[in-house]
Amino acid sequence: FFLAVKLQQLPNSVFIQQTMSCVEKFGNTVEHTIGGFFHKVGLAVGNRPRLTILICFIVTALTGYGFTTWETENRQQKLWVPQDTLAQDETERYQNYFASNARFNSVILSAGSGGNVLTKESLVQAMEMHKEIETKVSLVEDKNYTLTDLCVKAGGSCASGFQGVCLCLVNSILKQWNYDVELLNSDTDFMTTLTNYGSKESLEAVLGNPTFDDNGNIVSAEAFTITYFLESNMEVVNGREEDPINEGWEETVFLSVAEGVDSKYSNINSDYISSRSFSDEFGGAITGDLLLVQISYVVAFLYLGANMGNVKCGTGSRWTMAFSALMVVILSTGAGFGVSSIFGFFFGPVHSLLPFILLGIGVDDAFVIVNAFNRERDGPRSKEDNEALTQRCARALARAGASITVTSLTDLVAFGISASSSLPALASFCAYASFGILFLWIFASTFFSATMVLDERRQRDNRRECLCCLTRKVPMEEDEDTGFEEGRVSRYFRNYHAPAILSIPGKFVTLLVFTGLLAFGIFGMLNLSVEDSQRSFIPDDSYLLEYFDAADKYYPSTGIELAIVFEGSSDIYASREALATLDERLAGKSTKAPYIAEPISDTAYTNIMAGFSSYLKTAGSNVNVTLGSDGWPATEAEFVTALTSYAGFGGAGSQYNRDFILSADAKSVDVVVVKSEYVRLTKQSGDKVIDDADSQIEAMDETRALVSSWTDLPQRFTYSEKFIGIESFKVIKKELFLNVGLAILAVAIIVFFTVASPMTSFLITINVAACIIEILGFMYALGIVIDSVSVINMVLAVGLSVDYSAHVGHCFMVKGGEDKNKRALEALADMGASVLNGAISTFLAVVVLLFSSSYVFRVLSTQFALTVGLGVLHGLVGLPVMLSVLGPKPFASAKDADASGKPTSTDKASDEELDA
Repeated sequence: FFLAVKLQQLPNSVFIQQTMSCVEKFGNTVEHTIGGFFHKVGLAVGNRPRLTILICFIVTALTGYGFTTWETENRQQKLWVPQDTLAQDETERYQNYFASNARFNSVILSAGSGGNVLTKESLVQAMEMHKEIETKVSLVEDKNYTLTDLCVKAGGSCASGFQGVCLCLVNSILKQWNYDVELLNSDTDFMTTLTNYGSKESLEAVLGNPTFDDNGNIVSAEAFTITYFLESNMEVVNGREEDPINEGWEETVFLSVAEGVDSKYSNINSDYISSRSFSDEFGGAITGDLLLVQISYVVAFLYLGANMGNVKCGTGSRWTMAFSALMVVILSTGAGFGVSSIFGFFFGPVHSLLPFILLGIGVDDAFVIVNAFNRERDGPRSKEDNEALTQRCARALARAGASITVTSLTDLVAFGISASSSLPALASFCAYASFGILFLWIFASTFFSATMVLDERRQRDNRRECLCCLTRKVPMEEDEDTGFEEGRVSRYFRNYHAPAILSIPGKFVTLLVFTGLLAFGIFGMLNLSVEDSQRSFIPDDSYLLEYFDAADKYYPSTGIELAIVFEGSSDIYASREALATLDERLAGKSTKAPYIAEPISDTAYTNIMAGFSSYLKTAGSNVNVTLGSDGWPATEAEFVTALTSYAGFGGAGSQYNRDFILSADAKSVDVVVVKSEYVRLTKQSGDKVIDDADSQIEAMDETRALVSSWTDLPQRFTYSEKFIGIESFKVIKKELFLNVGLAILAVAIIVFFTVASPMTSFLITINVAACIIEILGFMYALGIVIDSVSVINMVLAVGLSVDYSAHVGHCFMVKGGEDKNKRALEALADMGASVLNGAISTFLAVVVLLFSSSYVFRVLSTQFALTVGLGVLHGLVGLPVMLSVLGPKPFASAKDADASGKPTSTDKASDEELDA
């Protein structure tokens, strides 16, 4: 009897400890450790809230040191291309030989509505437009520049003559009249002059949709191009490629003239592009839509203030706390950026999304902490002195700390793993995000909690919301302030939502719906493809889209440029005939990989050795060197002399003067480049024409294999400016699934050690993985492809979707009792409102960005909305049902709750227990 009495006097936790398994003991230890740690943090913050706030500001200021070493990066090859790839090696080798990369400015002139642009009137107007581009002056850095000052110098740009613009590299049919409008006007048979431009294939390459008569003479065409090449003076300044002189000319001369063609000339329409166009349009879209990001912060602020407390300022209102939550995001962003810079990570264009992402994560933590503060209040505010409020702060942080630790740590690790990505921009972005989330966790626990204590003091003392030094004249209504009461959203979860999904029919329907969603996701995920979404980055109203549409319409067979570089001085002379007939090796490759265009026009195929061979056969004895029996110069020295004369300025092959390099002593030819191009590798995607990434990858790989097989030719390699981007296509799909897979694995491990329940951790992980698969499925349905933007957003989705499930899963473990249905109901009633409010505030901010003209923001907002919607669906519907069926026993410290959600006094953990 006495033993029985003694046993009844012992706390229940003693019996629980005796019967717990090792796993349960581990879970209880973790839960008690995290709760005890945050209880101590809460005591420190509650005792010195103002000092805590000051320390947070000081820490942020100290991290500002990183901005002294701030580095930005905007070069695509340094952002989205895996480093140390073959394409990078090819590019470096090519640029070592041909360092001066030309800047490209092109205009497509058409008659419109499918009319004939090859009329005398249209050609004259085109010539007048050209003359304006040729003579107009650009003022840059107090100096005047014209086209002839900046152009690439090359012979052969005119049919005859080597003066003025004829010394510039300009490609157009107008060269037949030496770009002279008077010659054109005086030409009585201009169509014959135009036919003399070259072969039918050469005319087909420069004219848009041409027609010929039975004799091969040109009859009409819908468009033609004029292309200007400027000598690049590009320099890299703070990770940004800058060429102010050429960029100034392109803006004030070329783009200005091209833009005015439609209004100035009656017979021609223009579609145009310059080297600066893409950065202008993409940067303008991002900059213009930054206003939407600011609006999203305002929307988040309004929702926070309206749902953290009463909308009307006064007792119970928390507009100051809404501002505090935004300050946590701002401080975390600044500190994260500073530390990231200290560690040497660069800042790229997509990094501007980080404040928005941190807003979505930070809002959830704010709602969880506010909910904990509310639930730990068990009496009128006026009865709480500062010491009681400090103890409430400690209990609230002990209650919320584990939950925000789980979500923050999983977010941090998910991004941290992707910081090792082979894509530099993704690695840097994820590093910035990881540091931002770390500070978000620190400042939410300290700064936000400190301001919460001060705001609770304000409400206790009946002071005004913003002018907190002034006491309100209306006294506090004590009879209505009796402690915590569940709000409307919590009552909805308790009385309607939870009973519906936790009933037997509800569970069956829930499991059926989620099985269907998962099947849909798997189907979409398996059909997702990698695509070149470069055009998507261009705003819908940009002139660049009109140019690309015109290029697709008038030049459907023109594709990516390709260069084949041969090295080896004497080897080049020894292989002269084989090099001259290289077209035979490239012929017949246009209909299947490597998709190289047929070498039948000057545009699709340029070979100095072939041109030189033809010249030797026609010039004969006029070459002034001795020719051998094979028709080539008899010695290498004579070969070099004749080739230099042929391709020099004023020579018959002056158009080739940039296609070879002599040795240092000028006694041999070190390098020869043969230029070709691919057929146009595009495909239809919905109502848009996009580049076919799979075909481009196949073309690049097969081209390299083909060139490598030419073992009888000098050492050689391929080069295309596009290869660097195509290399990223090869790895980006692998990067997506590798990074997302590793992030989910890391989430599983982190959740296991923080939630400290194998079964609950497993169910959370299953929900997160299913959510990610479903997001990929909806991406396929919505036409979102795998590219640089969607990969970043999928890593974000892993971290964000964990939040909704982890909060509910952890809350389930701290709800006492044997009835799993009741524990799931209590978890939803307790945490459901916070999770839902955090999700809604994030979604409302996202809705603003859906109206963006920027592809980056549109895709971000779409994937963000999918993540929020599916994440909440799993966290508030799927997971509770799973827990009600498969959920484990609660922690030893778990509390039973009464019908209102308040912990019972007998089961409520004491401050001394939490401090132990």
